Amino acid sequence: MRKWCLALVLTGLLTLGALAAAGAMWLHAPIVSGKQLDLSIEPGVTARGVARLVAASGADVSPDLLYWWFRWSGHSRSIRAGSYELDPGTTPNSLTNKLVRGEEALRFVTFIEGWNFRQVRAALASADQLKPETKDLTPEALMAAIGKPGQHPEGQFFPDTYTYAKGSADVAVLKRAAKAMDKHLDAAWAGRKPDTPLKTPAELLVLASIVEKETGQPSERSLIASVFTNRLRTGMLLQTDPTVIYGVGEAFDGNLRKKDLLTDTPYNTYTRAGLPPTPIAMPSKAALMAAALPADTPALYFVARGDGTSQFSATLPEHNRAVAKYQLGR
Repeated sequence: MRKWCLALVLTGLLTLGALAAAGAMWLHAPIVSGKQLDLSIEPGVTARGVARLVAASGADVSPDLLYWWFRWSGHSRSIRAGSYELDPGTTPNSLTNKLVRGEEALRFVTFIEGWNFRQVRAALASADQLKPETKDLTPEALMAAIGKPGQHPEGQFFPDTYTYAKGSADVAVLKRAAKAMDKHLDAAWAGRKPDTPLKTPAELLVLASIVEKETGQPSERSLIASVFTNRLRTGMLLQTDPTVIYGVGEAFDGNLRKKDLLTDTPYNTYTRAGLPPTPIAMPSKAALMAAALPADTPALYFVARGDGTSQFSATLPEHNRAVAKYQLGR
């Protein structure tokens, strides 16, 4: 009787050992081979539903076994919704870790400082695996969609690189970029000089966009801002080419002509006093801070030296001499 009981116990132990070994092998056996698989899990999907989605994506796995593994591992309620990529060699164990950690398939899109809104929309349209929900929206409808109804879109998005989950909507990226610009603009406005001629954060954003487009060397941003701040303070015309070019719009062919400078538009700072009605581009954080804290100089003019830097002058005769030297070669 004892021998029979001992044999039964040994048999049971061997069986359990074999099952454990088989389970361990299954946990670490690849369920994805050949090519990468896409897996999308919507919020609210149960662990059993996730197991079925994994199998439906093309993984070589029993959804029932996978579900019971989720249960047995204690992670059935920890799986996160999202968009995932399952690489060749993925095992049930590594899959579970990925889903619990929420290691989604990420992509990125970059907005460059100095870009205008058309360029932002072009970047969104060409971004990889980004749903084009705003593609057919007018600028007005787009701004309403991101919670900024009635605002002009130019300059409202912060230039940066934004990561997003594969399959995300472009409107979500725009909301983040708009929120980032609000944050940096608020910080710049809070740190502005007390004697600034700028009356609102919106005016600071407009000036910063001009500074961004006029700056050749990053170290000169505050000097450029000083010139335009001094002009605003004294009532001089800003006379800045980038605003004129923006007013010409898509018709601009890369050559700014005299007739462009003489043609009145809301953005022609040669014919209209003060700031243009909206920003003309996306300013960087540095441009925002330069507009808020311009250098203390008497400069009212600047001209390009031809090497990326500018010559600054406080009087018109000084400026004319600089133009003759650096532009006319006299």
